Amino acid sequence: MHVVQRCSWWMTIVWLVAALSTVRTAMVSRFPLNFRHNHKMAFRIFYQIGNSESDLPECSEMAVCNRVDTYSTPWIERQCRCPGKKVCSMSVDPRDGYTVVDKSRQLKLCEPVNQLPTCRYFRDVAWTYATYPDNTTKQTMHCVCPKNSVAYIFKHEIYNTPDGVAVLYFLACSPQSKMRCQRKEPCRLFTVKKRPDVEEVSTNTLCQCPRGHYCPEHHSQPSVISSPSSFTEEHIRTYSGYCTSELS
Repeated sequence: MHVVQRCSWWMTIVWLVAALSTVRTAMVSRFPLNFRHNHKMAFRIFYQIGNSESDLPECSEMAVCNRVDTYSTPWIERQCRCPGKKVCSMSVDPRDGYTVVDKSRQLKLCEPVNQLPTCRYFRDVAWTYATYPDNTTKQTMHCVCPKNSVAYIFKHEIYNTPDGVAVLYFLACSPQSKMRCQRKEPCRLFTVKKRPDVEEVSTNTLCQCPRGHYCPEHHSQPSVISSPSSFTEEHIRTYSGYCTSELS
């Protein structure tokens, strides 16, 4: 029964990550590609709408203005323009005072992050993530998850608009699982979306490796194998990482 529950939870994660990645795929794949320099590094920058800052909508309060992906070579997804003279951070420093870290992504805000309260496990909405018929999105922060916790989707609402269907996802915080991995059980799931210029990778930790072992952090490591549940029609592949001895 314990194994069945874990497998069911694992497949639920696959489908949820694939659904969100598919929405962002349609949005990002048509963005013009630009380059900016920050801290002597060149970042690829994608605009949500148009091909310049003036084409972006103005950010609402506590909306994510930039998503900085740091899984491998950093790249930035521009969401909206900060109001007034505020500037949205493009730094890869998670301690710049404007960043909420979500695994390998840094969510940048126009407002200082210390204005957000700390979320209560399972009770508070950490953030909402809206997808619109034109493939644009809006992510709004409400509180910050405590350390050593993960965000999960606990409900969604569907709205019919004159332009089509919009979906609003609600995410809450949960303590990171402390369950020990069973033999031949994956410790981490990687969902990889291939794009012409970048890869978007989502990771989910499923269990903790036993003492003397570690869980791979990248889908290209030797102890990671491609899963049969890949969504080839959407250019999405899933990979399973397995605990590896620290002596190997």
